[in-house]
Amino acid sequence: MQCLLRPFISHTIKAFCLARYSTAPSHSIVLRPYQEQCLDACTDALENGFTRIGVSLPTGSGKTTVFISLLSRISPPAANPTATSSLIVVNSVELARQSAEQVARLFPDWTVEIEQGTKYKASGAADVTVATYQTLLSNNRLAKFDPNTTKAIIVDEAHHAAAPSYRKLLSYFDSSIQHPDVNFIPPVLNHKIPIIGFSATFSRHDGLALGSVFERIVYHRDFLNMIKDQWLCNVCFTSVQANINLKSVTVNSRTGDFNPSSLAQVINTDTINNLVVRTWLDRASERKSTLVFCVNVSHVLNLTRTFRKYGIDARYVYSGTPAFERKALVAAFKAGEFPVLLNCAILTEGADIPNIDCVVVARPTRSRNIFAQMIGRGMRLSPVTDKTDCRIIDFVDSVNRVVGVVSTPTLFGLDPGEISIDDETLESLEKRAQELISLDTQDDVPAPTTVTYTDYDNPFSLVEGSSGAPHISAMSKNAWVGCGKDIYVLECLGKGFVRVEPVKDENAGHHYQGYYTPVAIDRLTAAAFKMSPYFRSRPILTGANLSDAIRGCDTYVQAKVARGTMALGLLRSAKWRKQPATDSQKELISKRWTKHSSDEEKKIKIKSLTKGQAANILTRLKHGAQVR
Repeated sequence: MQCLLRPFISHTIKAFCLARYSTAPSHSIVLRPYQEQCLDACTDALENGFTRIGVSLPTGSGKTTVFISLLSRISPPAANPTATSSLIVVNSVELARQSAEQVARLFPDWTVEIEQGTKYKASGAADVTVATYQTLLSNNRLAKFDPNTTKAIIVDEAHHAAAPSYRKLLSYFDSSIQHPDVNFIPPVLNHKIPIIGFSATFSRHDGLALGSVFERIVYHRDFLNMIKDQWLCNVCFTSVQANINLKSVTVNSRTGDFNPSSLAQVINTDTINNLVVRTWLDRASERKSTLVFCVNVSHVLNLTRTFRKYGIDARYVYSGTPAFERKALVAAFKAGEFPVLLNCAILTEGADIPNIDCVVVARPTRSRNIFAQMIGRGMRLSPVTDKTDCRIIDFVDSVNRVVGVVSTPTLFGLDPGEISIDDETLESLEKRAQELISLDTQDDVPAPTTVTYTDYDNPFSLVEGSSGAPHISAMSKNAWVGCGKDIYVLECLGKGFVRVEPVKDENAGHHYQGYYTPVAIDRLTAAAFKMSPYFRSRPILTGANLSDAIRGCDTYVQAKVARGTMALGLLRSAKWRKQPATDSQKELISKRWTKHSSDEEKKIKIKSLTKGQAANILTRLKHGAQVR
């Protein structure tokens, strides 16, 4: 007789039994193409000896389905065939329930248990156990899971994994992960246990390196590509340039984001709350399901009251809302029984509410992770509710704007102070971003009739825009830079870089080889893992001389890397290159500029740098010019 899913409200459950839950067999699972690619990347990495790997998939991509399917493809190690159990670590009871239910639907023959708080206590012997990390911090609760019978561990929302709390429990299963207690003695294991982390945003603001837990990210897909491929719904954006002065708001040194209590003093005012509601009435009143993100509990309560003052049925959840009441509220919201649900820090991660067709970001943030998670709540497809798109409304600080505030414009590399966004689509925002780099790109400098080759060993030289190779301008209009020893590099606006270098071959003689090195992951993620953001370089052409190689690489870049108007941003004459260098560019150059000039001369030169000059210097430094 089949064991049915027991009600969540029962307080007598010792184990969360989902064995043989009546549903379709696992072989009927139809995965999306990118989900299959992700699984292949994971299994390839595991087969090649990597046991601590990360997967970056955006909200709405079906991470839970992917990691449950992955468990089905991981076999017990040959050296220890009794290791058949899997553990899924999550950070909330909602995620625990969702994951357990999904396991039951996809693999009805597996036994599944939940380990969470006082309500759910697992045996430790199930095929799959879903546990909250908070519960596993108890030594007694963790001890029931024997590493020698564990075949794999999944860590959901894995950007938290470098925190001491996570390392405390993960080091129990892998001695190469450092336990926060230096006196901890890890158990002796019979085999290496794969630990696979899944997150939409693999970076941290507290400086903790995720590389301390994971060896590499094996698959990455961002939400912009998911929208283009129609796996996530279309979005339209509205940014409200509000008179919000964030200069006095304090920043949490651990998270890098604003302190909620300090931020609330600026945001939780009658003026701003009325602005939020009036904006919603003007731009989103026809929306069926709006999720609002607030700063703290006081802000949730006051903004809810403001919505109701305007006759809108708005309700709220926060950490203090009883679990059964929270579940009922979310269920009613999913059913479309009321149009606006407000929350603070409770529905940022793991909330599976596909019908959300509007997200209001009423809390400024310095965290790209948090901003992406908030707007991602509304990007799931929901054909049953006739949802066609999701409107994102966020409020931009336009008075004394604080560097680092993340908003819709900054997500696309636009300046919130100069850009007005209303009813913009993904395509229109990307087009505007490309237009900014393509303005004033006509190169009216005539080609020289003679060329003199001069080597500049100083990577900080400001001659000819710090290119390090003025002679290259005779061969290309693009912003190639010389990196010494006849090596030349063209950075491709976040798409990677092209490198040309001389080759001496006994058979082919002296010639030049061109290579393209594509980007694998974004710089923040790479920095978090202390790993290279690039894929392996691949040869693209051979030139009999430097001019042929440079021109051939330019053709390749325009056809394969920076297509269309984006290629205009690579020109030496691109308008962006003439703007003042950013503070971060100047700071990096100042740190590396250890000689060649007096301190006063250095300060004067750095102060007057343009973005183009700074980009050239940084490219030369990155590619070894200073060493050469």
